[in-house]
Amino acid sequence: MISELASQDKVIGVKQSRKAIREGRAREVYLACDADPAITEPVAQSCGAAGIPVNMEHTLAQLGHACRITVGASVVAVLAK
Repeated sequence: MISELASQDKVIGVKQSRKAIREGRAREVYLACDADPAITEPVAQSCGAAGIPVNMEHTLAQLGHACRITVGASVVAVLAK
């Protein structure tokens, strides 16, 4: 659930999220449905290859708000504990 993003361990942004996916630290990835596909598609492909679930139900603004940042977020990776 998106409201859980505020309290979970996470990384925000494409570079940090791709690094977490590559290192096997990501448990779930949120991609903004209104973000540029050139940004989100490579992340989605990395998640598919690693078997990480992807959630694309929220907008840039909704993800940014849920992460308690003042700008939109195109990619958020929830980290495994």
